[in-house]
Amino acid sequence: MTASAAQPVVRATLEDVARAAGVSLATVDRVVNRRDGVRAKTVARVEAAVAKLGYRADVAAARLARGQSFRFAFVLPSGSNSFMTNLTEQVQRTAEWLAGQRGFIDILHVDVFDPDVLAGALETLSPAYQGVAVIALDHPRVRAAIDELASRGVAVVTLVSDAPSARRLHYVGIDNPAAGRTAATLMGRFLTGSEGTVAVIAGSLSLRDHTERQYGFHQILSSEYPKLRTLPVLEGRDDSDRTRELTAALLARHADLRGIYCCGAGNRGIADALEASGRAREVVWITHELTQHTRRFLVRGTLDAIINQDAGHEARSAARVLLAHCSGEPISPDQERIRIDIFLRDNLP
Repeated sequence: MTASAAQPVVRATLEDVARAAGVSLATVDRVVNRRDGVRAKTVARVEAAVAKLGYRADVAAARLARGQSFRFAFVLPSGSNSFMTNLTEQVQRTAEWLAGQRGFIDILHVDVFDPDVLAGALETLSPAYQGVAVIALDHPRVRAAIDELASRGVAVVTLVSDAPSARRLHYVGIDNPAAGRTAATLMGRFLTGSEGTVAVIAGSLSLRDHTERQYGFHQILSSEYPKLRTLPVLEGRDDSDRTRELTAALLARHADLRGIYCCGAGNRGIADALEASGRAREVVWITHELTQHTRRFLVRGTLDAIINQDAGHEARSAARVLLAHCSGEPISPDQERIRIDIFLRDNLP
C-alpha cells in the first residue's frame, strides 16, 4: 500500500471510550445508555471522550447482544393495483435490509376498501408484532382498531393514506391536498383557453388520500379556471373494469369533456376507454403513480402527466420510523418527508 492510499476508517468502541475517560467499561455503558448511578463529573468525562473519539453506538450489534429483535406487519391492499404491487415489492426489498437491523417484516394483503375487513385484520393481528404499517381507511371502525393497537403499545404508521384522528404514530406519504392542487394547475395550464367539463375519478372517498386529492383539485380549478366545470366525483374502487365503464359513460354523455383527473388507480380502464372513443388526443388526462402501465400511456400520448410518490422511499421510511420508535431512537424529519414528483413524457426516468 502506498503512503497516499486511503486508510481504513476504524470505528471507536466502548473500550476506546473507557480508556480515554479513565473509567470502567461498565461506567461507559451506563453513561451511553443514560442510566443513573454515575457522578456528574464522570458523566462529563465520558461524554468528552465520546465527542473526541467520534463514538457512535452500533445499534444493531447492541440489539444482537441483548437478544432483542422486532417484528412488524405491513397491511397492504389485495388486488391488481400496479402501484400497490410495486409498493409490495419495495416492502420486500426493505425487509432484506431490516433483517440486518434485527427487524422483521410480514406482509398481509387485505381489502382496504372494506372497513370491516380492514378493521378485522388489524383487530386480529398477532401480539408478536411491535409495529404495524397500514394503508389506512379513514373510517370509525378502522380508527378504533388503530387506537386499540396503540393502547396495547403497538406502534402504528399509516402509509400512503392517513387516518389523522386515530392514535397513529406517524404518517408516511405525500401531501395529498398539495398533490391535487398540482394536478389542477397542470390541467388548467394544459387547457388554457378551453371551456367545458372535467371529470374526477377516485378509488374511494373513504380513502383519505383520494378525498384530499380531489379537494385540492377542486380548490384550484374552481377558483383559478372558472371556464372548466368539474363533474361529480366518481368512485372506481381502483378497478380497471369499473373505471373503463365509468370513463366510457363520461365520454358518451359529455361531448364537452375536456379533461379527466384520476386521483386513484384503475388507469388501464381509463386508457382503454379513451383510445376506443378516438378522443384520447383531445381529452387531457392526469393521473397518479408511475407504473409500467402509466409509463406506456404517457409515452404514447394517451396520458398527459403523472403525479408520483416514491414507493421505495415510503417502504423504507415506514420501516425506519417503526424501528426507531421501538429502539428509542430519533428520526430525521427531512429524511422521512415524501416528495411529490411530476412526470411528463419528456422527463421520464
